[in-house]
Amino acid sequence: MAKTAAALHILVKEEKQAQDILAQLEQGADFEKLAKKHSTCPSGKKGGHLGEFKQGAMVPAFDKVVFSCPLLVPYGPLHTQFGYHIIKVLYRN
Repeated sequence: MAKTAAALHILVKEEKQAQDILAQLEQGADFEKLAKKHSTCPSGKKGGHLGEFKQGAMVPAFDKVVFSCPLLVPYGPLHTQFGYHIIKVLYRN
């Protein structure tokens, strides 16, 4: 079972915007460029990179997705108290 993961995410306030971003990603848009342009999270300045983190370090809904969704495929939108996330898991260890 994975204990750590590394992921990128894009955080926005509106579900419609998150769905639009996900559609752009599915058409081949660059995740990091979209994160820099749209994400309201400070990680957006780094292309959405959250770095490596331990299981349980993020809010439960986010954590559950990161440790269960397919790798390297944009996933979302996921709603948390922070807004709507598009998540791309780079790896799990």
